[in-house]
Amino acid sequence: MITEIVPESPTARQLTLRLLDQLFGSKLPQGVGVRLWDKSYWPHEGQFDLTLVLNHPGALRAMLLPGTEVALAEAYLYNDFDLEGNLEEIFELDDTLRQVTLGWHRKLYHLNELRHLPDLKNERIGGRPPARLKGQPHSLERDREAVTYHYNVSTDFYRLWLDRQMVYSCAYYHNDREDLDTAQTNKLDYICRKLRLRPGQKLLDLGCGWGSLALYAASHFGVDVTGITLSQPQADYANAQIALAGLSERARVQVKDYRELPEPESYDALVSVGMVEHVGHKMLPTYFKQAYRLLRSGGVFLNHGIATGLAQPEISGPGLIENYVFPDGELVPISTILHEAEQAGLEARDLESLREHYLLTLRQWVQRLEASHAEVLKIVDEPTYRIWRLYMAAAAYGFKTNQLSVYQTLLIKPGAAGQSYLPFTRQDWYI
Repeated sequence: MITEIVPESPTARQLTLRLLDQLFGSKLPQGVGVRLWDKSYWPHEGQFDLTLVLNHPGALRAMLLPGTEVALAEAYLYNDFDLEGNLEEIFELDDTLRQVTLGWHRKLYHLNELRHLPDLKNERIGGRPPARLKGQPHSLERDREAVTYHYNVSTDFYRLWLDRQMVYSCAYYHNDREDLDTAQTNKLDYICRKLRLRPGQKLLDLGCGWGSLALYAASHFGVDVTGITLSQPQADYANAQIALAGLSERARVQVKDYRELPEPESYDALVSVGMVEHVGHKMLPTYFKQAYRLLRSGGVFLNHGIATGLAQPEISGPGLIENYVFPDGELVPISTILHEAEQAGLEARDLESLREHYLLTLRQWVQRLEASHAEVLKIVDEPTYRIWRLYMAAAAYGFKTNQLSVYQTLLIKPGAAGQSYLPFTRQDWYI
């Protein structure tokens, strides 16, 4: 009698190693390695720029089986896997995998292999709940809700990794050795010089954040500044800093939407830093028409915002940032920004990319966040910390690879006869 020999089922470790070979073997970027839950390494033991740590035998299943960006991110947020080292490396791997086309039979094979791993997903306890906004996108009520969601982690959290002036946007570096505090002061000064602010002028800061630019423009350039934000905690912080500096007669911050400003032709200059990303594509005509209406004849508008690059990959469905960071945020190419501004009657006079500057800014933010890990956990929990660590590293990779860029666009409202009232050169912008 012949006894049939049934092959032994592979262990979770064996199956994990086989999947790693099949999925990543020839595509793993140099400097990336994997450490398993039993402290063994793949493809080999060594020192890596980034180590992907699989924390339990079901880690790959938790990461890959749902097949969505959010599920993969949540596997990191809740420690099914960890990332040690330079997080930007993981996005290089992600880009590589997006370019791989698998036949349906190969996809089914990998799916079946993943299903044979243990279903050991860590409990989704604590953490920042995903945004669940109500109403019509980019309505007044929903935009307020979106901004409130982003900043509800508290000012103290942001204070741990932002610069001392609390500037939550791209810094401006004279070289790659400057520290964050210096570079953010550079940026505030550079914007004021681009606007050519003079004492007694009226400046409106759209989306003023914690009031750093409003405070700087009032104290260093002698202008009268009104800042608006949709975040009450930001307004409270900004007005407290303005009062502390003795500048309450020249600067104030109000909780108000840009669509709620009633004063036509009231301002000599407008500035918007990091707000246009939240306006929404369909609302850009309203945004720029409002800017045109608020400016006096010959007034200037500096619009500073992130735009998509030509290399931006297509992503199906809401991802980590949409769900956990910036709900309803929308990025468009710079050509769309320019088109809508010109359609509103504004004239583009200068365009400057600061892509490399934002890359440096984000890298310094990530470094400061990681260095403050213990202090951060006194304010938020580990999953919330990981959200910001992951999203800022992802953004840095986007700027590095030209999937994202950031532009300062200088616009004017021409005089009745077409006058620009601008100097012939930019010489006065530079020190």
